[in-house]
Amino acid sequence: MSLTKEALELIQETTIAAAGRDLPALGPVVVVPQNFNVVDLERYQEGRNRFRGTYSTHSLADFGAYVVERSSPNARGFIDQDAMSCIVLFNIGTPDEPGHADDRAVLRLKASAAFAAVQAVCGQSLAQKAMSDWIEDWNKHLTASDENAVNMSIAKAIAAVRTITVKASSESDHAVGETRASRSTMDAIEASSKETLPAWLDFKVFPFEGLGEQVIRLRVSIITGGSQPVLKLRWIGEDAQREAIAQEFKDVLDSKAGTAVKLSLGNFDPK
Repeated sequence: MSLTKEALELIQETTIAAAGRDLPALGPVVVVPQNFNVVDLERYQEGRNRFRGTYSTHSLADFGAYVVERSSPNARGFIDQDAMSCIVLFNIGTPDEPGHADDRAVLRLKASAAFAAVQAVCGQSLAQKAMSDWIEDWNKHLTASDENAVNMSIAKAIAAVRTITVKASSESDHAVGETRASRSTMDAIEASSKETLPAWLDFKVFPFEGLGEQVIRLRVSIITGGSQPVLKLRWIGEDAQREAIAQEFKDVLDSKAGTAVKLSLGNFDPK
């Protein structure tokens, strides 16, 4: 009786599988038939082989409470200050006894509506109506002052922005000599308002849940190059203030979860 090619290959694979031949390697390696599959029977069990999963939240308080509740001796946390986020790996293990690093908690702070609004408007070119509408929408967070640092009401600031007018004037100089004549023209453009224009806006805001209040100082600028005046807001000391917010984030995290898990600045990819 002759055997088919498929039958011979099956006999060969079965023999190799039964032998379970070990190969020299840094870790356990075994020769197995190509068409054999490894089946994980965990889903048929009453419970899992180990606890694993990812808890995600925007709440700093809830994140801290969860980390304290699930704390383990070898848990590690990694703080990304640029992204205002933190990840804690409860079963990361140690270099000698590494874990699967698939039991984790992830915190991603979400900017408050007010903080998102002030970030979005800074540096944007806004028409008079758009600027006055923005000030009106966020008036509860704002205080205004003029160029001399004198406080003014938000109502007056809105009225001043709405009544800006642009005036242009020209001045010409003529010079005549024996052999030549010259002429120069200088144009002056001035923006003014019936009300005193605001020079500064102070925006009070809690940037993220769980962090303290910040006062963002905005410089009001008027651009008169076009047919209509354009207004811009510039965040004074933006980089330094963002660094301060990020440092506060780390300090608050350390106070809420630092006793339960070792925290480090940076990112970790468990691969």
